[in-house]
Amino acid sequence: MAVFASCFGWSLDLFDLFVLLYVAPVIGKLFFPSTHATLSLAAVYASFTVTLLMRPVGSAIFGNYADRHGRKSAMFVAVSGVGLATAAFGLLPTLAQAGVFAPILFLVLRLVQGVFVGGVVATTHTVGTESVPEQWRGAVSGLVGGGGAGLGALMASLAFWFATTLFPGSDFDVWGWRVMFYSGILSSALGLLIFKYLEESPVWLAASSRRAAARGSQKAKSPVGELFSGPLRNTLLINLLITTGAGSAYYVTSGYLPTFLKVISKIPNSSISAILIGSALIATISGPIVGFISDLIGRRATFLAVGLPGLILLPLMYLWMAQTQDVTTIAIYAFVISFFGNAVLAPVPIFLNERFPTALRASGTGLSWNIGFALGGMMPTVVSLVSRETANIPMSLAIFCCGACALFVVGALAAGETKGARLDE
Repeated sequence: MAVFASCFGWSLDLFDLFVLLYVAPVIGKLFFPSTHATLSLAAVYASFTVTLLMRPVGSAIFGNYADRHGRKSAMFVAVSGVGLATAAFGLLPTLAQAGVFAPILFLVLRLVQGVFVGGVVATTHTVGTESVPEQWRGAVSGLVGGGGAGLGALMASLAFWFATTLFPGSDFDVWGWRVMFYSGILSSALGLLIFKYLEESPVWLAASSRRAAARGSQKAKSPVGELFSGPLRNTLLINLLITTGAGSAYYVTSGYLPTFLKVISKIPNSSISAILIGSALIATISGPIVGFISDLIGRRATFLAVGLPGLILLPLMYLWMAQTQDVTTIAIYAFVISFFGNAVLAPVPIFLNERFPTALRASGTGLSWNIGFALGGMMPTVVSLVSRETANIPMSLAIFCCGACALFVVGALAAGETKGARLDE
């Protein structure tokens, strides 16, 4: 149950991401209109970046609570907050209805949502891997990190298919995008039902008992404070090389793919839905497989095994996809992009878990992930801004994909191997 709850909890985070990205062109017109399509897109992606920048705050708050009081209750509150915030976007007035207050309300809600999203990472990326035997940690990490991401994308793809079917054409710009956000409340309700039966991490329970017996009446130190002092600062910095590279690679691949299919490929919504559903399924399957490979050959070797090919293949996929109108060929390129965009995530949660002791694991993992992904999440905004015109987007994406994979590889080379590290310390 802990593994399933972790996977599903993380999928809700990615569900929020993809709901916004799937409707980015519509949100751009309704909340951030501009004479240049790339500027509207940049504004939407910038609003997403606002959420990412608040994620470290959420990690500090919820990670600190999870390290002190347990993973389960922190996850329960964080996931509830994400679902309610996602649904609330469907209630917002547009620029035509409320003037300048519309984008302001949109950004404020993104800030609030970012805090809860940061809390989701701090809990989902620890309770699952702490609840399984050592030989399955990598596979569980892949199931949560990559599989959960794929599941979130699949849920959003199905929501997009439902909304575009129910509200075709111009009706989607009026009601369809709202329905997609409303679906957040359903996913959150399902998550709460699952978490009702979640048991607390056995590793945390054992460590908590040992700390209580050893500490006596002494006041406990703040987990967040310990992370930024002493030798753990260097651990955090090396972690950020990997998470920033992985986050950048993810957001300029799976994150940008919905917009690319609509703005560059210009294929029908029905074809986009089918491709995105297929891409999500590939991501869901690839995550546990790549994670399991890390159990066999190690985390560091797995990072290199996916990062080095991605350095070459990802730029080529985008450039080639921009040159064809054949839907089948576009789908193949999109599937390759989705595979590598999610494969880099697979071993990252367990790698981060194995870098921190139990008393600091939720805070350390959450901050390492969220700071890196906050930096990586800025890349779609930067891509849209530097492109200036939509015709330049494929080349910009190719360059940024190459840079993201290069940073990821450098981080892997700088990091030591963590496979075999004990989580019960």
